[in-house]
Amino acid sequence: MTQPAGTAARRLVETLAVNGVTRVFCVPGESYLAVLDALVDHPEIQVVTCRHEAGAANMAEAYGKMTGKPGVCMVTRGPGATHASIGVHTAHQDSTPMILFVGQIALTDRGRGAFQEVDYREVFGGLAKWATELESPDRTVEIVERAFATSLQGRMGPVVIALPEDILHEPGGPAPVRAVTPAKAGLDPAFLADLGQRLSKAERPLLVLGGSGWTDEAAAAIGDWSERLGLPVALSFRRKDILSNDRSNYAGDLGLGCNPELMKRARDADLLIALGARLGENPTQGYTLFTRDETAGKLVHIHPEPSELGRVWATLTSAVADNALAAHALATLEPGRTWHDAARAAHDHYQAFSTPVPVTGAVNMSECMAHLGEVLPASAVVTNGAGNFAAWLHRFYRHRACRTQLGPTSGAMGYGYPAAIAAKSLHPEREVVCVAGDGEFLMTGQEMATAAQYGINPVVIVVDNGTLGTIRMHQEGHYPARVIATDLKNPDFVKYAEAFGAFGIRCETTADFPAALQAARDAAKERPALVHLITSAEDIAPNRTITGLRSK
Repeated sequence: MTQPAGTAARRLVETLAVNGVTRVFCVPGESYLAVLDALVDHPEIQVVTCRHEAGAANMAEAYGKMTGKPGVCMVTRGPGATHASIGVHTAHQDSTPMILFVGQIALTDRGRGAFQEVDYREVFGGLAKWATELESPDRTVEIVERAFATSLQGRMGPVVIALPEDILHEPGGPAPVRAVTPAKAGLDPAFLADLGQRLSKAERPLLVLGGSGWTDEAAAAIGDWSERLGLPVALSFRRKDILSNDRSNYAGDLGLGCNPELMKRARDADLLIALGARLGENPTQGYTLFTRDETAGKLVHIHPEPSELGRVWATLTSAVADNALAAHALATLEPGRTWHDAARAAHDHYQAFSTPVPVTGAVNMSECMAHLGEVLPASAVVTNGAGNFAAWLHRFYRHRACRTQLGPTSGAMGYGYPAAIAAKSLHPEREVVCVAGDGEFLMTGQEMATAAQYGINPVVIVVDNGTLGTIRMHQEGHYPARVIATDLKNPDFVKYAEAFGAFGIRCETTADFPAALQAARDAAKERPALVHLITSAEDIAPNRTITGLRSK
């Protein structure tokens, strides 16, 4: 049966196409068959069928991070939507543009407790910027365009739209005319002049960059400006790719396992300029890095979302502005002084902290991650989910270009491998490497089937220490030697990879890692690849051992 022209389903897909969507990540469902059928007539939109809704949602979120445009995910009702909720939560916490379409029961059945019935406004109301349901088919384009605008304006984030299956077959109203152009605010000239004056009087300034919506040009502009002035720059949690970590004024990243010297620099700063960074729990070390009295006297906070200003920290002054526009504006300031000695000291502290450290086991993760940074090109994308393994990556790997880091500030396990698939699907010419823990990888490792099916070939390094490392670390700290629920019995990950038609190689020593990595990189020219890296649970984190935790 051919779907008539102009249905709500067709108008929805037409609106996606007009807004430049090139990929839809989905797990198909009978509740939105009409939308899937409409996609058949839009070959410019690739439909990537995933093996789990969490994988699909994580891919869409990573697409949003990489492109700055909403990543689109489609799932079916009930369990499909709740499985996908993890990606919505990550998009919300990470300020990532994303739209989740959820197939829904017919409007005529609403409220009856129908098969897989869920109230998506209620379920996603606290997870998304906006959660709604398409109730009038002739408003389809209006609702979808509003989703794009909502996702992209202010603090970027996810939108959820439920699609009642009977509505999708109805006439969909007017066709879309043009793409949504999000409104963006620039800095008030008076604010900029005031900031210039404050900066000219600052003895110990620190610039902190974070958030989403950055462009290459904006990052380069503020990077060149700050480096010319010798203004020390720190990057927020899992935003290490905003500026090259090799810049002479780079001070490190504020996050978990933060450099004590950087924390001291942030505390001692007499002018703290935060652009795009929310200064949430992890960057501020559990909200202990400052007091409100301290920030009231030194914090200049610039953020695209008005509700984030003054939300936690009192400010000296603040402004609502798009991150990229604000960065270009700041780069015009001439404070009449420089801080090159401070920049040199800050970068020296960063380099010392990112130098490999000794371990007890046969595999030194700090040396492996440093090697990864040495051999990968600057354009390589490195992804990760959550777990103690990521502490080694973030501390010892150096990013040198924008949009080369995909890691969830939400702390979500299972993110890394789907993110790698999304990145590689967008940029097949670039190398993409996922670093995943053994527990983290198996949450979405089945997406290797998706990678193989579509010829998307990232490399994944599975760091296998046989334990859920983050929880084990806290467990040993609070209840030494009383191990429960954190030990893992893992499969042979080489055979696991081979079962999908991927390449797999096992590595058990630091000395063997370069050759294993190179073999995987070579294999990834033709198929997905995996390095099974065996590490010791004793080396639970950089400069921490289980024995040491127990002794305390």
